[in-house]
Amino acid sequence: MANPDKAKRGIPPKEDFNAWYPAIVEIADLVDKRYPIKGMDVWRPYGWKAMRCIDNLTHQEMERTDHEEVRFPLLIPEDLLEKENRLVTLLKRAREEGVDPSELRMDEDEAGFKKEVYWVRNAGENDLDVPMFLRPTSETAMYTMFPLWVRTHADLPLKTYQIVNTFRYETKQTRSFIRVREIHFFEAHTAHVDEECATRQIEEDLEIVSRLMAMMKLPFIMSKRPVWDTFPGAWYTIGIDVIMPNGRTLQVASVHHYRDQWAQAFDLKYADENGKHQYCHQTTYGMSERLLGAVVGLHGDDNGLIFPPLIAPIQVVIMPVAAHKNPLVNETVESVSQILRESGFRIKIDNRDLRPGQKYWDWEIKGVPLRLEIGPRDVENGNAFAARRTGGKEPIPLDDITNQVRIQLDIVENELSNRSSEHLDGCVIRLMNLDTDIQEGHIYEVAFDGTDADAEVLEKTTGLVILGDSITPYDNEQPCIISGKMTTRLQHLARMY
Repeated sequence: MANPDKAKRGIPPKEDFNAWYPAIVEIADLVDKRYPIKGMDVWRPYGWKAMRCIDNLTHQEMERTDHEEVRFPLLIPEDLLEKENRLVTLLKRAREEGVDPSELRMDEDEAGFKKEVYWVRNAGENDLDVPMFLRPTSETAMYTMFPLWVRTHADLPLKTYQIVNTFRYETKQTRSFIRVREIHFFEAHTAHVDEECATRQIEEDLEIVSRLMAMMKLPFIMSKRPVWDTFPGAWYTIGIDVIMPNGRTLQVASVHHYRDQWAQAFDLKYADENGKHQYCHQTTYGMSERLLGAVVGLHGDDNGLIFPPLIAPIQVVIMPVAAHKNPLVNETVESVSQILRESGFRIKIDNRDLRPGQKYWDWEIKGVPLRLEIGPRDVENGNAFAARRTGGKEPIPLDDITNQVRIQLDIVENELSNRSSEHLDGCVIRLMNLDTDIQEGHIYEVAFDGTDADAEVLEKTTGLVILGDSITPYDNEQPCIISGKMTTRLQHLARMY
């Protein structure tokens, strides 16, 4: 029987994920979708603070790994897009024909982002001599400047990043954080002396993204994308896919190894130790607000959001109870709040004149990891009553409040980690043969080492998409599901967002 209190809050059951997700992002005050441009939501304060908490973790990882933050203009001139299109088309043709790109001529083409970008053709009443577009990503803008910054091997590696808005005209059905037209975007761009150094950067990127996924308690799969799903401008692409509650995968990040292909197009060279000029090798690493969408989708429940403590906009909400009966209640609440803030916690005091039940629902919907209640009896006993968003309640001593709150938040983190691991283990199923009935809500693990034609058979038979080679192969050789040839290549099949 449905809970009438939940029904009043307007939250559909999470079992109906397609109804639950768009409802909860607005009910929890993350975004307002009523802005009059489709796919461009307004970030509300609570949602923006959550995104900034994720950004702060990203900044910390970039600082830890000696990346430097830059900020490039929003507008890019049309001729740079044409240059990118020619390069991407050339590399795509070379890949399809199995030849070296240097053997082909760089022709103009409508490939790349040209059909997805937003154009600016006027400035006031004046027509622009060179039309401009809003950045869909920043390769062309940044790689125009890199040759001005790199002269010798001493300038390398060049490791830069920025967190900006990008724009793409998304024609499919939009969905907050997951498929939007104005994207809150992180991008790291690096340049290196050779392929080996660039490969080490890819390894560092994957270590960074693994740390971020662990902080957000997200179950994920890393896959080297098949050739047909690799960005044409890349030597190879690694996608990072979070497994959503309905068993679909959501790509939240990607890493590209470019070798020296872009450097040749943009004349990005350096003088080596012998004074000889060499082309740089480059990488990119991108993430977006899809990270927040994954957190919302994975951790939330029928009652609302559940934020992992590290990215919770409010980590602890403190509620005075029956403060009119004892003036020490409010004094204690203020004292506890100050102690916790000085210890680095994100705190909110809820002293609104509302029924306690309404307050509980509000913070439950918003996914605050820990609620502390302090009433007259708690003051007398020297305790606060702690209620965790993941379940469980207990009194904790006020004279050790900082340490006790840390323990409570650790319990929440551990519970979310366990749920994430259980979700991953429960979703992924080994597919041994093509006669197996494909079940909704699952990802299938296969041993696969076939041709493009074999891959097409595999996808058509299962109705799923090949994510690519898992970063972690099988320990022992297994028979390929199509050819029977022995291989250690572990791949995943899934439905993707």
